[in-house]
Amino acid sequence: MSTVTDRLQSVAPSEDTRVGYLLRLSRPRFWLYQGGPVVVAVTYAADNPAELFSPLSVALFLYFTLPANVFLYGVNDIFDADIDEHNPKKDEGREVSYQSDRIVAGVIVGSGLLAAAFLPFLPVLGVVALLAWAALSVEYSAPPLRFKTTPFLDSVSNGLYILPGVVAFAAIDGVAPPASAVAGAWLWPMGMHTFSAIPDIEPDREAGIETTATYLGAELTYYYCVMCWLTAAFVFTYTHWVFGALLLIYPGLVFGILGVGVDIDEAYWWYPAINTLVGMVFTLMGLWVMLYG
Repeated sequence: MSTVTDRLQSVAPSEDTRVGYLLRLSRPRFWLYQGGPVVVAVTYAADNPAELFSPLSVALFLYFTLPANVFLYGVNDIFDADIDEHNPKKDEGREVSYQSDRIVAGVIVGSGLLAAAFLPFLPVLGVVALLAWAALSVEYSAPPLRFKTTPFLDSVSNGLYILPGVVAFAAIDGVAPPASAVAGAWLWPMGMHTFSAIPDIEPDREAGIETTATYLGAELTYYYCVMCWLTAAFVFTYTHWVFGALLLIYPGLVFGILGVGVDIDEAYWWYPAINTLVGMVFTLMGLWVMLYG
């Protein structure tokens, strides 16, 4: 995955252009963190292959792959511009630093407002889920709530990553996805977000930012992530035992990383590929059920 995104960035417009900068601001490595749940949800909501590629399905996937990420990470970068001076991810060039620019700010705001175009095509549940996604995307980073600076609320609020899937499922099937699937899926990004905060513990402490990871410290944070992922796996068994078994990969990886002594700063960058592979398995299972189940 990192190779693919590195190649994408190498052929993309220069970072010195607004288009190139906005592309990098959207974190291409993480595009499928919002777009992926749409694919999985549509796969399980669709009754036939035609629904997989309906105009609404395709539009939701495209929106949550690029514009939604410009919005989410753009808001984050606007309100983190000062503290990102301490962030090694910016110094190492893995992520771009925010460039104050009215046009850039306008594109970020416009990317969020673009979601309103889906409202006429969604049932009530889909509207609620979309509005909740927009609210959490803003208030994770922005005052007055700024969840990212409050231990445990930073983790819980990252359930926002599953809401695109709820929107898509409701849009295609007209009803809510199984409650166990939503609850299990909500717990997964709680663990993923907190795991990703471990490399930032020292920079966040230097910047005076409190997070679940800075509050617990590195060792306890690993076990918090394990707890989130084990609970997610358990809850997912109420949807199907195979889903729960698949999610056991994540706590297993934590123990593997700790046992082998892999540097967390390096291991963190494996996860876009790992998450994509797990999402692919979920999707293939859904396709199998649709075609042969």
